[in-house]
Amino acid sequence: MPARIDVRTQDITLAEADAIVNPANEGLQLGGGVAGAIRRRGGPSIQEECDRIGRCPTGEAVVTGGGELPARWVIHAVGPVWRGGGAGEEEALASAVRAALARAEEIGARSVALPAISAGIFGFPVDRVARISVKTAREFARSAKAVESIVFCLFDDRVREVFRQELETGAR
Repeated sequence: MPARIDVRTQDITLAEADAIVNPANEGLQLGGGVAGAIRRRGGPSIQEECDRIGRCPTGEAVVTGGGELPARWVIHAVGPVWRGGGAGEEEALASAVRAALARAEEIGARSVALPAISAGIFGFPVDRVARISVKTAREFARSAKAVESIVFCLFDDRVREVFRQELETGAR
């Protein structure tokens, strides 16, 4: 049976999931936005693990422990910075989502919560992020073995609604 996919407005640091996804930068520095919230709520051990890992290229993902978060693991997925759409951003975003879900499968996470990767300070248009992320999650869900639930935890109702509409109508 394929993994379930859902969307909700929620602080991802409070998600009751085995793993949450951090929309990371290549240097794995937990600065602002979602990453900063993960650092504040999860404690210093997450950044310390990131520092030991060092770097992660765009389109890839690495795993650390969840520190003091409810989630056991944090998957740090590096999405692209939006440069207008002609620099391979869509492919890089799909790769980052695919890599995050693959890491969840590898560690045996039954549930994973994802944000709108690259939609924040990286400037990627939300409608494109939703289309690419939902499509990639659907493709992954069909063959998932360990992962049973994929939830997009989004920071506001407007973004949630864009993802919800894509989930309902984006089966194309």
